Amino acid sequence: MAAAGAALIASSASPYPLDGYDSTGIRRLLGLRLAQQGEVQDSRLPKGALLGLADIDLRLLGRRSFDPPAPDPELTRRLVDILGAEADRYGVAILDLSDPDHVRYAEHRGDYRQNVGSVGKLLVALGLFQALADTWPDVEHRRKVLRETKVTADEFSQTDHHTVRFFDPATKTVTRRSIRVGDQGSLYEFVDWMLSPSSNSAAGMVMREAMLIREFGTAYPVPEARIKAFFKETPVPARTALFEKTFLEPVTRNGLDLELLKQGSVFTHGGKLKVPGSGESYGCARELARYLVRLEEGRLVDEFSSREIKRLLYLTERRIRYAATPALSDSAVYFKSGSLFECEKEPGFTCRPYAGNVKNFMNSVAIVEHPARERRLYYMVTLVSNVLRKNSASVHLEMATRIHRLVESLHGGPPPSGKPSPGPR
Repeated sequence: MAAAGAALIASSASPYPLDGYDSTGIRRLLGLRLAQQGEVQDSRLPKGALLGLADIDLRLLGRRSFDPPAPDPELTRRLVDILGAEADRYGVAILDLSDPDHVRYAEHRGDYRQNVGSVGKLLVALGLFQALADTWPDVEHRRKVLRETKVTADEFSQTDHHTVRFFDPATKTVTRRSIRVGDQGSLYEFVDWMLSPSSNSAAGMVMREAMLIREFGTAYPVPEARIKAFFKETPVPARTALFEKTFLEPVTRNGLDLELLKQGSVFTHGGKLKVPGSGESYGCARELARYLVRLEEGRLVDEFSSREIKRLLYLTERRIRYAATPALSDSAVYFKSGSLFECEKEPGFTCRPYAGNVKNFMNSVAIVEHPARERRLYYMVTLVSNVLRKNSASVHLEMATRIHRLVESLHGGPPPSGKPSPGPR
């Protein structure tokens, strides 16, 4: 089977609350904050994207041994009805936490595995924060490392067509382009670029840095010359072992199943040449839901790490795919998406992004707090699909609308205009 076209397409959602510039030094946040004030020409954000740091917190800290309950048969039936005739091309999990005394869970093909594309960057974040915590138990030291470490892009960053936002505070100008060899940013900024425009280049660099923290410990950061020597002189099996210690071991250490959720390689071609990795990458709806639960419980590494990952997933730019539905415009959405499509020649078929005829993987994970400040609804959704020949970005947008309406129906539907109902705090 000869593929006529294949591409790994990543999300372009942009996270972290806009008032986080002072604590993180992520310059993009300052640029977007000034744009909301009319001082910089850039994106204007929906209501749900304007929460501050104080509003972004972990919602399940008091339920630290919580796991999704057994699937609710009636809710699962309604979920399958939403999926329609091609239900068996989806794996979906919904966890409704809007009423903490009556938690409801539904899933369909929850253990169905496929390559989840850029959703695997959630495991890169986990590996980095685990390495930071193991090396520096003190939270403030970890913040300092994230904020003050200057990272210079090298071969690990090459190549990727996705652009990232470079904001210059001195000139108040914004430039969007791909990361090039020699570009610099703080470790915080590279993590942000990895999880915001879902830059594979940034992911390659974050993976490099996480492995270096594992290797050099408190001697990190190390000079570029020593980094180059390390990856050149270290035998390949030792590099693979370091990769596994950095990105596979934290999965099981944090109570997740490596047979159901794994990032097996670096996200860039240049990175793969340096570190071959450890087999295939995959995920499933059920285990991704368990990742989100542990995040909200503060059980991914620790409370600091979980809270930072959640803040880094906060959607504060143009909403795409699942998050693009107008039904969520007033919602706080914590989001990651990724896709992989492949085409072959077929009479009457033209290969297009997100619409492959050999494979058409689209994957979305979301925590939704609706409306953003009242949190009348609070639920999690993980969705993987392989619906061939259809624009899967549009498919996920439609599913997001249907799932939101389903959750609304569980709680009396939308409130009267101007009269939001109180929700769980």
